Amino acid sequence: MITGYGNYDKYPEKAVHGFKAVEGYDKIMELFKQKAAGKERYVITLELYPEVDIEEILNGLKDLSAVCFNAEECMVSDAEYNNRIRPFLTDDRVFGIMNTLNTKDFYITDKTEAMRKQIAAAKGLVIVYGVGASLVCEGDTLVYADLARWEIQCRFAKGAGNWKSDNGDAPKLAKFKQGFFVEWRMADRLKRKLFDKIDYLLDTNEKDVPKMVEGEGFRAGLRKFAREPFRLVPYFAPEVWGGQWMKEVCSLDKDKPNYAWAFDGVPEENSIYMRFDEVRIEVPSVDVVFYCPATLLGQRVHARFGDEYPIRFDFLDTIGGQNLSLQVHPLTEYIQNTFNMHYTQDESYYILDCEDDAKVYLGLKEGIDKDAMLNDLKRAQAGEIVFDAKKYVNIFPAKKHDHFLIPAGTIHCSGSNSMVLEISATPYIFTFKLWDWGRVGLDGLPRPVHINHGEQVIQWDRTTGWVKDNLIDAITVLYDDGDNKVEKTGLHEREFIETKRYTITTACEMDSEGSVSTCNVVEGEGAVIESPDGSFEAFEVHYAETFILPESVKKLSIRPLGEKVMIIRASVRG
Repeated sequence: MITGYGNYDKYPEKAVHGFKAVEGYDKIMELFKQKAAGKERYVITLELYPEVDIEEILNGLKDLSAVCFNAEECMVSDAEYNNRIRPFLTDDRVFGIMNTLNTKDFYITDKTEAMRKQIAAAKGLVIVYGVGASLVCEGDTLVYADLARWEIQCRFAKGAGNWKSDNGDAPKLAKFKQGFFVEWRMADRLKRKLFDKIDYLLDTNEKDVPKMVEGEGFRAGLRKFAREPFRLVPYFAPEVWGGQWMKEVCSLDKDKPNYAWAFDGVPEENSIYMRFDEVRIEVPSVDVVFYCPATLLGQRVHARFGDEYPIRFDFLDTIGGQNLSLQVHPLTEYIQNTFNMHYTQDESYYILDCEDDAKVYLGLKEGIDKDAMLNDLKRAQAGEIVFDAKKYVNIFPAKKHDHFLIPAGTIHCSGSNSMVLEISATPYIFTFKLWDWGRVGLDGLPRPVHINHGEQVIQWDRTTGWVKDNLIDAITVLYDDGDNKVEKTGLHEREFIETKRYTITTACEMDSEGSVSTCNVVEGEGAVIESPDGSFEAFEVHYAETFILPESVKKLSIRPLGEKVMIIRASVRG
């Protein structure tokens, strides 16, 4: 029986007071006209995140009659660009190599200098636009046009291509790979340098509905998020194995066949909503990490991970669906040496809800023949046999609130009829599928399988006895006064994340313990989070919602909305 409370908020926002934002091209043009009034030359530098629709922006601003310069004309050709990024993309369908490039690497000095002279000679209102426009000209006003990561992926699905690449017809997976391993990394390196220079942040997520806020308001919003509990804007996606639970609990479109994924705690992917009076601005939530890393993460976590958010929460819904793929994640040294990623995807499955027949595949059976298993996997991938997972892999029954720990190198898979809260480290795409039950993906193509990678990282000694002793419901009671209880539920010592479960019937105090925390309401209607010293407004969260507690929130109080609330909290182990 799927149960919920009908209070899951898909559009969380935080109000930022005292700053001006506008919506629509008419109002944006009026603001620019006011800026340029009475000046012989006024230069607006329009810096773009890759995949921002510049044609829409230029068309929306055409009545300005501005002199326009495309900064990207100062760059190498598209062909040369694609040739230079090729080594980082590889021939693999899924995996590339984390690049070391910068946007400026593709700008040609002579062409840049020539354009600067043309800009200096121009009269009236001048717009210099493009990815890297700020490298060509600082201008009188710097506008940064941004786009959320999920919106980029939606545009890929509708036929948009990658930056400087004529690949609109390419599979979505290929476009995502190029974004993930190449262009988003380059763009973020440039963005980090521009935060304090931005005069206006332009939100281009909604087609033909631009929204713009002054830079000081944008930065004030980022600082506010870094100092208060907050939620990210969740998004939901189907997959061949997807289920029905989220449709009910999260009030999603009932006409869709399924929802498999919910990203509700991944700053690299999700966005945040800032409310400026009547205007709601959407920005990538990773901007908070980039701009306020020490405040958000805490000194200890910042020192270890830099301006990366290391904890990821997401949902895997197989209730009424199918098994996930049988898979394994790379060891740290493997992901470092193969993909230039400095930490790996350790994870866990917290069973948020499930049916009576729910199960988890985890670790290997005792005494199996390694070579026979690998041979069967390869034969299955070739279509010669159906891989007999139960012959080689443990299958454990799963019930609500069980916690299965999955350090990298451990074979695992969530079975059907489970609603999993996946708690893991952030490098989330590095999954080596070993067997996918003979399925094709939603695109009609066989789903990528990476036995060649997987066989190099499988830890063959993680067999039945070890798994039972180390990875299943490793729960320690830390505190219990009869009203409130705190339990440590993991993770394994090989994983840097520590998880605690709070069962609260009366107001419970909590401190940051020197780390940012990601949390989820795993039982109960919800809770109210309050500041003992009034440093932030009371913050309400509901069942199944993920929320972030910045390390700067040193102390807080949580009280249940109903009789009881249970919250799982993940932080970086000291």
